[in-house]
Amino acid sequence: MSSNQTTREDDTKVPLLEYSSSTILTKSMVEEQQDQDQSLSRRVWIESKKLWRIVGPAIFSRIASYSMFVVSQAFAGHLGDLELAGLSIASSVICGFDFGLLLGMASALETLCGQAYGAKKYYMLGVYLQRSWIVLFFCGILTLPLYIFATPILKLLGQPEDVAQLSGVVAFSFIPLHFSFAFQFPLQRFLQSQLKNNVIAWVNLCALVIHLTLSWLFVFKLQFGLLGTSLILNISWWLIVIGLFGYTVFGGCPETWTGFSFEAFSGLWEFLKLSASSGVMLCLENWYYRILIVMTGNLQNAKIAVDALSICMNINGWEMMIPLAFFAGTGVRVANELGAGNGKGAKFATIVSVTQSIVIGIFFWILILFFHNEISYIFTNSQVVLEAVHKLSILLAFTVLLNSVQPILSGVAVGSGWQSYVAYINLGCYYLLGVPLGFAMGWIFHFGVMGIWAGMIFGGTAIQTVILAIITARCDWEKEAEKASLHVDKWSKRSHI
Repeated sequence: MSSNQTTREDDTKVPLLEYSSSTILTKSMVEEQQDQDQSLSRRVWIESKKLWRIVGPAIFSRIASYSMFVVSQAFAGHLGDLELAGLSIASSVICGFDFGLLLGMASALETLCGQAYGAKKYYMLGVYLQRSWIVLFFCGILTLPLYIFATPILKLLGQPEDVAQLSGVVAFSFIPLHFSFAFQFPLQRFLQSQLKNNVIAWVNLCALVIHLTLSWLFVFKLQFGLLGTSLILNISWWLIVIGLFGYTVFGGCPETWTGFSFEAFSGLWEFLKLSASSGVMLCLENWYYRILIVMTGNLQNAKIAVDALSICMNINGWEMMIPLAFFAGTGVRVANELGAGNGKGAKFATIVSVTQSIVIGIFFWILILFFHNEISYIFTNSQVVLEAVHKLSILLAFTVLLNSVQPILSGVAVGSGWQSYVAYINLGCYYLLGVPLGFAMGWIFHFGVMGIWAGMIFGGTAIQTVILAIITARCDWEKEAEKASLHVDKWSKRSHI
């Protein structure tokens, strides 16, 4: 028998001088519970600090970059209803389809860079960044016809002649913006995986200030009109690329950026497959609401319906930057913990992130229910459009609420490397269930734009969120940590072949 065991036995034989057994038991249980509560609260506090170190600047930078689109649409909306519809279709449909694909492909870096950083294999982050640039640039070339032939594509999709014509002109002017995505998105994920989110925030703030100034000057003062707004949008997004690139290559990341390397051209096929999986996963989500706008363009009074829906999508997109920041933060935190072999840490990071995002989502759900009219005045003074927005506000509020959960669960998938698996879920929920239900509600049951949107929300987004929640809850995190370690080793070895 060990001395510790003897001590414990002797302790039990000591007479209870001042306390009854029930008193000591109760006191012990209370102290133990207090210790557990303190431990849990401390763990939540520590994890929250790590999470918000990513999420806080990410919210700011994403709102700043998205606000450039919102500002441009606000200027266009005050030029006229046709101008608002033209810019909305060009940015939401043409640019939005491309945006979703390249953003999704760049999210492969959240898995690779996040896990490599957690495993302290810093050199690989720079190699991954360069591979992503190569892959996304060539993908950008392949999707270039989308911008060149935007007008006939939109006509084929049933858009009104005047809207399709104007949208095609704006889309063609967005070609420089299109290629900025291929460089900006990988740079953002490269930096955020190293927790350098403050840099991204400051660069986006500077670009937003310049964007506001130039938009006011070119549109209101110099009367450059709609093309002036699209020109300024190109300039502003390339300023973000230049700022992030300059920080990266001129000493901001000495451990992870060691210069351009020929290793970036090795293992491109494997990298392309992971990027494609990530691209399909996220673009299926991103395209979903672009399809909603296209379907709405085929309704009667399409111009008013598209304007109202575009305003709702802009408000939703603006608020969506917060869940997307949690998406990024969760992806990085989960990838870091899995890369370090800490499965329990990844699970706890997921719980904290989902809980906090839901609380914020409830706040904005209430805010939109009560103040949607006031927010709509940012985009238009047209009373007809404002009334249409008012009718859609309840669907907008519930979309915001669902989006406070779904992107965070997608972030878990990205951090864990489940992109291919989730892509099939998205395909089934969104396109085999949501779109047909939206079509039926809109045309067969004659509920119009409200029917299309409601069918797509409750038929696609809600079901997908439930499935992702079940998968995340049933995940074996220790096994995922083992797989992540093997994954990092495998990619590191391939890079040196």
